[in-house]
Amino acid sequence: MFQDSITLKNRHQKFIKTVSENGIVYGLKSKNGFATSSSTQFEDNNGNPIGIICFWAEKVRAKSCAKDEWKKYKVTEIPLAEFMENWCIGIANDGLLVGTQFDQNLFGYEVEPLELITELSSELKSVGKDLNFRKFNGITDLEKQVKKILE
Repeated sequence: MFQDSITLKNRHQKFIKTVSENGIVYGLKSKNGFATSSSTQFEDNNGNPIGIICFWAEKVRAKSCAKDEWKKYKVTEIPLAEFMENWCIGIANDGLLVGTQFDQNLFGYEVEPLELITELSSELKSVGKDLNFRKFNGITDLEKQVKKILE
């Protein structure tokens, strides 16, 4: 079943709002690592789909995807600050994408990890929330560093 880009974008916006509010991101983890997929929109220089690491805003949505090739995966919580400063930056360094709110058919929103940091930063600032990071002095510092990289 094909999902249109508006539906995927709306689910992504809900992801941004929900994780900013709750401070938790959910992933699916097995002994081999976290749930991954391949991009349907982006290719590397060799024409191969770029890898995606998938995350959810709700535990129940993540759990509903733990089937088929992900059936041995368990839901795991990641604090939002850790997700932003470690996961997103690491995923960017690895040349991968973040997938948000994938459904049971493995359709989800694909986003560049540094772009996701700026989206989350904007949402957190708009609701007056800051996070305690280990490597950055709050949201504004993280956002400033990411924008330097993106320029």
